[in-house]
Amino acid sequence: MSESTNVAVACQGGGSHTAFTAGVLETLLQDCDWDEEYKLVGISGTSGGAFNALATWYGLVVGDVDTATELLESLWRDLSAKSYSDRFVNTWLTSLARLEASGMPVPQLSPYQFPGPETGKQRIRTVLESHIDFESIPGYCQADAPDLVVGTVDINAGVFETFVNEAVTVDAVLASAAVPTVFEAVEINDHLHWDGQFSQNPPVSDLMRQPPARKPDEIWVVQINAQELDGEPTSVEEVADRRNELSGNISLNQELRFIERVNDWVDGGKLPADEFTHTTVRRIQMDERFGSSTKFDRDPAFIQELMQLGRDSVAEFPPAQ
Repeated sequence: MSESTNVAVACQGGGSHTAFTAGVLETLLQDCDWDEEYKLVGISGTSGGAFNALATWYGLVVGDVDTATELLESLWRDLSAKSYSDRFVNTWLTSLARLEASGMPVPQLSPYQFPGPETGKQRIRTVLESHIDFESIPGYCQADAPDLVVGTVDINAGVFETFVNEAVTVDAVLASAAVPTVFEAVEINDHLHWDGQFSQNPPVSDLMRQPPARKPDEIWVVQINAQELDGEPTSVEEVADRRNELSGNISLNQELRFIERVNDWVDGGKLPADEFTHTTVRRIQMDERFGSSTKFDRDPAFIQELMQLGRDSVAEFPPAQ
């Protein structure tokens, strides 16, 4: 019997668009043979991608693939704007984002100037803690468990910072999603942290820091921001959308290029085969484009649309390289 393929999954951030990733993960969990063909050795995420990575990891270590699938579904259902007041706020925020993207002058306010954003952050905290027992996470970080990696940026030190396994707290996850124009920074270990989309989006290199027997043979990247574009962006909104996509992909492409370089060294015999192996990178991309302003949209119907799009994107597996 052939050995299973070690797999690490990296979930890119992108606000509400990362509901797409939840649909992808649900399908991969249910359709892939995790008993014989594949072994999950790590999963990482940034911003909304961190929500998905956490839910998947936690569901697997406390239960099984069904537990993880159900947790992804229920988490996004609770993150959606369901109540009347939440729907009102959601409509207001997405409308402002659309106006700004279209070039309309919109008053700029710091999240430190009014209490609304922190109320929103508290709601996210409540949802996360209702599904995840964060105090129990260190007890599940066993040698045979996949690594869990959450990406942030330390705004005081000016460096990328990842939180791994037992260091993943609710504050770390909130910091990973703390968009500076929307939420106040999150203090962890006397340093302030912002959204991980400013750093590793998503963390990839941390997934490679495994003992030789657990190094990923394949990395599956769930990519929210479109890699390619046909034609030329000309309107203010098109330019804003493309800038958002390009900036969101910078760190990812840098990390993947380094993996490709190492692969070339491995294939050319320049690195010891007992320590370094070829790692195949597969991208699962959200091919349908939505305006960057809709990354704030938590309308339940839109969230379900994105999740179904994710499920459909991996109907035939493995995804194309």
